[in-house]
Amino acid sequence: MARREKLSGNEAVSIAMKQINPDVVAAYPITPSTEVPQYFSTYASNGEVDTEFVPVESEHSAMSACIGASAAGVRAMTATSSAGMALMYEMLYIAASDRLPIVMMGVNRTLSGPININTEHSDSMGARDTGWIQMYSENAQEAYDSLLMAHRIAEHPDVMLPVMICQDGFITSHSVENILLEDDEAVKKFVGEYDPPHHLLNPAEPVGVGPYSILPYVMELKVAQSMAMANAKAVILEVAAEFEKTFGRKYGLFEEYRMDGAELAVIVMSSAAGTAKVAVDRLREKGVKAGLIKLRVFRPFPAAELAAALKGVGALAIMDRSEGFSGNGGPLGAEVRMALYGKTDGIKTINIVFGLGGRDIGVDDFESLYADLAELAKKPAAEIPYFKHMGQRE
Repeated sequence: MARREKLSGNEAVSIAMKQINPDVVAAYPITPSTEVPQYFSTYASNGEVDTEFVPVESEHSAMSACIGASAAGVRAMTATSSAGMALMYEMLYIAASDRLPIVMMGVNRTLSGPININTEHSDSMGARDTGWIQMYSENAQEAYDSLLMAHRIAEHPDVMLPVMICQDGFITSHSVENILLEDDEAVKKFVGEYDPPHHLLNPAEPVGVGPYSILPYVMELKVAQSMAMANAKAVILEVAAEFEKTFGRKYGLFEEYRMDGAELAVIVMSSAAGTAKVAVDRLREKGVKAGLIKLRVFRPFPAAELAAALKGVGALAIMDRSEGFSGNGGPLGAEVRMALYGKTDGIKTINIVFGLGGRDIGVDDFESLYADLAELAKKPAAEIPYFKHMGQRE
């Protein structure tokens, strides 16, 4: 039977890992994800899991150990943040191109420099094109739930790709909130067993993993990998539907919050969505037709689905907690605009870069943003700035 607890996001994630009981966890500590392997190592030491816990000498080694374990046919997990994810960079590509269903908890933190330990999406956005499925969590409950779904998605025969579940450092990872934990046996049944058809330890079928690929094959392999990422959209929804049937909580590629009849909308990821919802509720009480889309799945990117959800909106702010250094805003802004191009004529968009280095964004800030959107909706598209930074000191 499910039970309600008061837990931080990191505690909730470590309990999800304990319930999944992976075969191998390899990790190296880095703030603010350190607590995840710290809690889990205690479970391993106490005999509460059957996991082989591997304390390695770096994050590059952590992902390398996960790659070796997954190639050998077992479930492998890890957790990291910021510079740790950057140190894994080479191995993230290898995990994805070798089609290894590793699951990683990414606790988002600013990527240096200057050195900063607070939340920002620069770490995971830097890894957005490595071939990993990426899912972002508004709160600890969503981080816990998404982790329970992750192996089912990663290991699906139409996918076979690694999955990164993200939560905001400190805001979600260390804040304590009410969370519903599912029964261990129910989780075990939902996650199921992993029995890969091909792996290194099958003497009846010798295989190579990650061999040198000569010119005639590389593009075909990358296209197959791209097709698997496209397949992941349907699989994510299929697993989410079964999760809702089993545990009662509903998830999709994104959440539409009060979008019925919305004329002004914001699209945002992770913990800031909770703040934005309060602003939307306040504005709706005043008669303002405000709405919100909380993007949950960034890879694969739900382009067609977003375009359909935003039809009828007059003005849209796309919120990036990461600076793209392109001179044109952040990565989410580029993705959303590409999704809307030619499909939603008349919608006026602005890309907002906010919250860098953990800078706060409050309900009043979102209310002010919706007021700005109302003014932008009256202007010709040519007069609307392509992007702006929000909350910086002059």
